[in-house]
Amino acid sequence: MFDVKDSDFFEMEDDAFDTVIENDISFSGNAKFKKPLLIRGKIKGKIDTESDLVVDNSAVIEADITASRVLIRGKVKGNVTGNKLIFVTASGELDGDIVTEKVVFEPGCKFSGKCTMITPETK
Repeated sequence: MFDVKDSDFFEMEDDAFDTVIENDISFSGNAKFKKPLLIRGKIKGKIDTESDLVVDNSAVIEADITASRVLIRGKVKGNVTGNKLIFVTASGELDGDIVTEKVVFEPGCKFSGKCTMITPETK
């Protein structure tokens, strides 16, 4: 339907992720990663990664998130900073403010918060 630049991580296979938090895992605290992260479980706290973050359909997150690119298919309650891109799919729910260079909301997604668009110079 449309092409989104920087969205190649949507097609990543599970084995492309160094870290996967499966749906039987619940975690509370601060998580800091340097490589791509796939979340299917529940996290409460703070997530900070220099790479990509995928919040899968079964994920429930109550955390502030900072990542390079963020794909939200599940539920997120918290503020999200995506240095390059935040993409909320039709199955995704985001309750929080976002700060990013590029944002995509698919029809059918749920978003409650404010959106601040930044340029590379203002980062």
